[in-house]
Amino acid sequence: MSSCASFIFLFLFSFLTSFRASAQAQDPTYVYHICPNATTYSRNTTYFTNLQTLLSSLSSPNASYSTGFQTATAGQAPDRVTGLFLCRGDVSPEVCRSCVNFAVNNTFNRCRNEREVVIYYDECMLRYSNRNILSTLSTDGGVVLWNTQNVTSNQKDQFRDLVLSTMNQAAIDAANSSRKFDARKANFTALQNLYGLVQCTPDLTRQDCLRCLQQSINQLPTDKIGGRFIVHSCSSRYELYSFYNESAITLPPPPPPPVSTSPLSAPSPPGKSGNSTVLVVAIGVPIIVAVLLFIAGYCFLAKRAKKTYHTASAFEGDDITTADSLQLEYRTIQTATNDFAEGNKIGQGGFGAVYKGTLSDGTEVAVKRLSKSSGQGETEFKTEVVLVAKLQHRNLVRLLGFSIEGEERVLVYEYVPNESLDYFLFDPAKQGQLDWTRRYKIIGGIARGILYLHQDSRLTIIHRDLKASNILLDADMNPKVADFGMARIFGLDQTQQNTSRIVGTYGYMSPEYAMHGQYSMKSDVYSFGVLLLEIISGKKNSSFYQTDGAHDLVSYAWTLWSTGTPLEVVDPAIVDNCQRSEVIRCVHIGLLCVQEDAAERPTMSNIVLMLTSNTVTLPVPRQPGLFFQSRVGKDPLDTDQSSTTSKSLIGSVDGASITDVYPR
Repeated sequence: MSSCASFIFLFLFSFLTSFRASAQAQDPTYVYHICPNATTYSRNTTYFTNLQTLLSSLSSPNASYSTGFQTATAGQAPDRVTGLFLCRGDVSPEVCRSCVNFAVNNTFNRCRNEREVVIYYDECMLRYSNRNILSTLSTDGGVVLWNTQNVTSNQKDQFRDLVLSTMNQAAIDAANSSRKFDARKANFTALQNLYGLVQCTPDLTRQDCLRCLQQSINQLPTDKIGGRFIVHSCSSRYELYSFYNESAITLPPPPPPPVSTSPLSAPSPPGKSGNSTVLVVAIGVPIIVAVLLFIAGYCFLAKRAKKTYHTASAFEGDDITTADSLQLEYRTIQTATNDFAEGNKIGQGGFGAVYKGTLSDGTEVAVKRLSKSSGQGETEFKTEVVLVAKLQHRNLVRLLGFSIEGEERVLVYEYVPNESLDYFLFDPAKQGQLDWTRRYKIIGGIARGILYLHQDSRLTIIHRDLKASNILLDADMNPKVADFGMARIFGLDQTQQNTSRIVGTYGYMSPEYAMHGQYSMKSDVYSFGVLLLEIISGKKNSSFYQTDGAHDLVSYAWTLWSTGTPLEVVDPAIVDNCQRSEVIRCVHIGLLCVQEDAAERPTMSNIVLMLTSNTVTLPVPRQPGLFFQSRVGKDPLDTDQSSTTSKSLIGSVDGASITDVYPR
């Protein structure tokens, strides 16, 4: 009998051991990856050799798995590679090691030849780049994930307040800690706890970590019972279940219990009543005073930290802080453009002409000479230049400088060689250069650029004139959103604004904006939806005429969708060489963007998620909101020139302009 019991014990022990080993050997939970494809490399280059060296260093047995964070550099410029891994603060060194090794081995499957890569797992993240990414705050690559279950309507406000207060307190503690990590729980109901976790890369300063986390927390979908927001430098997450290892978290010690003054307290032993009372007073009073001082000091520091974040200059920590640092000599611009020679002219818009120029150091630039009738003062012009210069994103055209002399107002931008998207998209002879793979990459790039304007930059910017001619293409056909001449900057809590001066381009304007002057982030979403359908079809919305009752591309796409034939909208140049499921999903997204009710349109963060994840279920679209012109005939604004109608509908052209940007 004893041998039988021993056998059963050994069998169970062996089974549990193998089960534990199997559980530990499971692959980490994949979340998301970013491969911008801005620059690539070949396998037989020095960069690839350096990358292999870097990845070997990060996954070596001597790596800092116990701390959960390590950085590395390999090679010399211009082939230098910098990288890091960050494990979630509650995982064990063994789990950290396993996750990092898996990420290193899987990186080439996710991103084959990209120089800049970020891969997120639940347990760790891996990041490397040809740029210096160490000790540098980066809020690019925003990813929002959420539980599909909504918070009940009668608990929304209470739940939101609890999430924000818990997460913001965790952010403050994380920023002040050496590991830049904090996790905690709070009571939501008698039967449910809220669990929150925040983390920065430990190479950030306290201020940068706090800024990153507070931006991340502000993007959390607090109407859901769980959600997370991830950027390169930090992440935040909350759930109504314990998603982290509580036993691995060192919680701050609870405050000492208050000294009871109740008459029902236990009697002192005989003969020691006086001494005991004196002892309690001698010990209790200093403790109470210390606790009160600690709480007061903590609240003061927390309030000060929060205030510092919300009131800090939008440009704090950047190299560019004043207009003077961007100002160029007018004669320098004249020389670069051969005194604005007609042969260097590459575009003409309603706000001025655009010239190609070459600076003395060989840098090619696009120079926009604004119309002298803009009527803008020097101070206001400089302020707007600084604001727009702060918009640093790979999918936005970058402003390099400006010049003022007398009435001359000149803007200097990076030169983008492949002109604008409409130059390829609407020309039958050039459409073939945009295969579906390129078009899909362009769609994703535009979405990330607008998401940056709406949520990820330090300013909340509504573009108001998103269209094909305002999307420029670089040498690798990567899209760059241009022309901020009609943009508006919103305040922190502002969601909508009205105007009597309606600007934009017919066919791209949302119904509520075109008819009532109401614009918001959802106005840009509508324009993005129209642009998405144009990219798929190769046809322009405002010049799309059908004999079957469709007034424009949007109504035509809806007709095909409702009859179950969405692929008929696809450009014939790509219809035989595209991923049909991908195209249909994009048509679906486009129709969601052009819904008549702005509240039913997705946010740009949701759109980016829809484009990058096939697991997100898309809502069923309704009939789009359309804005028809009041008289039959060609739209007077379909000229891509500035003009005015009885409703002050102002058209625009390609080429970046910042003549109408208002700071908050």
